[in-house]
Amino acid sequence: MARKEAPLSDETGGPLLDLPVSLTLDRTGPALHAQLARQLRAHVLGGRLPAGFRLPGTRPLAAALGVTRGVVAEAYAALVADGTLEAVVGSGTRVPAGAAQSPAPRAARTPGWFQAAPPAPVSTFRPEAGIFFQHGVTTGLTLDARAWRQAWAHGAARSLTGEYGDVQGEPDFRAALAAFAGRSRGLTAGAEDVTVISGTLQGLNLIARGVLPPASTVLFEHPGYQAARQVFLDAGHTVLPLKVDEDGPVVTPDLPAARLVYVTPSHQFPLGVRMSLPRRLALLEWAARHDALIVEDDYDSEFRYGAPPLPPLAGLDVGGHRVLYLGTLSKVLTPGVRVGFVIAPPAIRAALVRERTLLDAGSPLPVQHALTWLLTHGELDRHIRRSRRWHAQVREALTRELAGLEPHARLGGIEAGLHVCLRLSPALHAGEVQQDLARRGVHVSTLDAFMPGDTPPNALLLGHGGLTATQAAGGARTIRDVIVARAPGR
Repeated sequence: MARKEAPLSDETGGPLLDLPVSLTLDRTGPALHAQLARQLRAHVLGGRLPAGFRLPGTRPLAAALGVTRGVVAEAYAALVADGTLEAVVGSGTRVPAGAAQSPAPRAARTPGWFQAAPPAPVSTFRPEAGIFFQHGVTTGLTLDARAWRQAWAHGAARSLTGEYGDVQGEPDFRAALAAFAGRSRGLTAGAEDVTVISGTLQGLNLIARGVLPPASTVLFEHPGYQAARQVFLDAGHTVLPLKVDEDGPVVTPDLPAARLVYVTPSHQFPLGVRMSLPRRLALLEWAARHDALIVEDDYDSEFRYGAPPLPPLAGLDVGGHRVLYLGTLSKVLTPGVRVGFVIAPPAIRAALVRERTLLDAGSPLPVQHALTWLLTHGELDRHIRRSRRWHAQVREALTRELAGLEPHARLGGIEAGLHVCLRLSPALHAGEVQQDLARRGVHVSTLDAFMPGDTPPNALLLGHGGLTATQAAGGARTIRDVIVARAPGR
């Protein structure tokens, strides 16, 4: 028998029950029977109560612990039910043979074949103070709180059944999204063409794993959205760089064959340029010649500032067989709702739905009901108009402060979206400027993370979606001061 460690004692300190373990119950904690069962289980699994050990009867143990007999009986019953203890008629409650766990090897607590994954290529930096020009975010200050509450009240009021919803998305929500894509981007689509997803990255995962054959070749913008690039790499595909210049992705006659190309034509990420119409047509011709698909990630095209809209690739796709259009509500509403959509041809849509079924069986119904209300009552359109005016003011404050910096710096990507790219002259080093700014409480990104294994453009990425006009102007003045101070010939 194990060494006696802490026998239970009566109020005078004398031994009452001879147990080789200590038991302590906290009357302010969880249910007493659950506490007792948890402690006894730990002692059995740890071998401190050995096989064959007979536990005290419920009455004496209850008296020793100062609880009712029912507390002990309920704890014993739970442990007998899960096999930790066994009740033998005439012999009481005992520890069965084989109940103790074998000690785990100290050297390895995970399988020997497991390799720790590298960090996901997303920004996790959050400064405690200062101005953060963070890309990929938007503001919640333009949201109509009353309409937001009404939408969720509507979603909560809808009765729920015990069944799963439509994996493709609820029909009324898909119809509302199709109508939204028609209003905002001129796309002709019906509810049957739309598949609801929980954001762009999930949509890309569905495509990478459910649509593409194994070990496919994918052309990807360079520089580009690294989390999206990693999706295809993790799925086992080969990713080739697609050069980007002032007119967007470069499409030449010698562009290699691939099964899919990923582009952000409305506002390239991260350079901010827009893909010209001739380039769009050339890319569609390339896709037809090589029997390839095009993923058009249209993540923030709702925000344009004086520039005329260019037709989406999906709208130029005669027959509608080449382009998978990715839309999202993350930028126009909030990333917190985790909702986007894919417009795709029927055969590919079926593959997306199958993959989504195996992944998580669809999006939460209350979320879809709430967003349907916002869409069908015109609240999302009104919110976008307010947000567009807000972001236009922020962009104006930012660009006004950074104007006139040439030849030391030049702003790009200012016609659309929620970020701009400040290209620096060769005499300035983006990393050093970034460090100077951080010391002054202004936090920006360089393009290093967007071109792995290559020399990135010498530029700063300035996301302004989460800033006010005052913050953007103040941060831009600091950026201007640092660049001027570092400029040669000063």
